[in-house]
Order: sequence, then structure tokens, then C-alpha cells
Amino acid sequence: MHFYADFVKYYAYGTVLITLPTDNSSAPARRALLTRIIRERSVGRQAELVDLLRKEGHPATQSSVSRDLRELGVAKLGDRYVLPAAAPAPLPEFGAVRAFVTAILPAGDNLIVLKTRIGSAQGVALAIDTAQWPEVVGTISGDDTIFIATPGVQAQRRLRDKLLDIFGI
Repeated sequence: MHFYADFVKYYAYGTVLITLPTDNSSAPARRALLTRIIRERSVGRQAELVDLLRKEGHPATQSSVSRDLRELGVAKLGDRYVLPAAAPAPLPEFGAVRAFVTAILPAGDNLIVLKTRIGSAQGVALAIDTAQWPEVVGTISGDDTIFIATPGVQAQRRLRDKLLDIFGI
């Protein structure tokens, strides 16, 4: 019998014990568990996800979790991760993300900068992208800042007015 294939190899790195699978089939199982964890819990840090995955017997590193989150289309809304299906719907009042926007600043002729609470920019940008407004060419979001490109000055003004109405700033 070949018991070796069924075991997980252990490697010690300093005082941290890291488990590595003996085959490459762990990524789909890890992503399925990651999806379940995000659906059932409020998790806001990749380190916390790594710990939860390891407790469930799935070896993970911060880089593998980061890659998995990207592959799954997971966004960060406020202080927690959300699955694509759980992302805020593009409601006219943007109720799910309204409280996160702190400033709306025109920049140049075709750019608007939105300032958000720390960790909220991706969720707000996702809501704006999902709305598919003709004034929005695209968004780029960081941790607390969103750059929104518009096709020109008139579109920028219309978008600025729309954002001011929605976010009440």
C-alpha cells in the first residue's frame, strides 16, 4: 500500500509549521472552503483567512489566499470580504455604500476622485462599475481612493452632480 501519497509533508520554518499538500488538487478545495468562510463569517484580513483555512486542514499562505480572492472575484466592502453575488446591487440610492464615501473631488477635465473610508474603495468602485453609467469610462480603486475616468468635461460634470445627489456630500 502506498500510504505516502495520502500524507501531508511537514516542513518547519523557524518556529512556524507549514503544511504542504503532496498533490496540486488542493487549490479548488481551498477556494471552495474560502468561499464558504466568506459567506458564513465577517472576515476582513487575509491573515485571518489563512488561519481559518489552516484550522480546516487546508495549507495556505497570504499569497495563495490573495490569488484565490482574485480568482473568485472577491471584493472588500468596508472592513470585510464579500463574494461577487453578495456585492451591493446598484440601487439608485447606493444605500449599501453611501456611508463609505467622504469626498467627491473633480480633477482635471475628465477625472473625478472619490475619497472613502479606509478599506472601502473597492466596494464603492464595484457599485459604480456595476451601475454602467454612460459617464463612466472606468474606475481604479485603491484602499481609500477611487479614480473615475469620464469621456470629457460635460460627462464629468453630469457624473459629479449624480455622485453628489447619491452620496449627499
